[in-house]
Amino acid sequence: MRIRALSVFEGVVYHCWCMDSAHPERPALEVDARLDPGDADATSGPLLLSTADYIAMAGGMETAGPCLQLLAQRGRIVDHLEVAHITFPTWTIVEPEDPPSIS
Repeated sequence: MRIRALSVFEGVVYHCWCMDSAHPERPALEVDARLDPGDADATSGPLLLSTADYIAMAGGMETAGPCLQLLAQRGRIVDHLEVAHITFPTWTIVEPEDPPSIS
């Protein structure tokens, strides 16, 4: 599953959408957001995505449940402000594309 983050603040993904729902057991995060110091660096630790957002993007608990169990076994589920989140210790920055030229 490829997830595109559109806003990140202090290590937490606040707005995102699913780019590709294949392989939900292996979520990958792409960041297409303005990042200020502390949003996505060594001080903030791994980026966090709420499990509720993940469940919605995966298509519901029937699909997401077993994947969340696997992620929990791998130590990728953490509590942040009393809400379960998936950790993304690695992620990819999406480079902005040149806007199309208008003729």
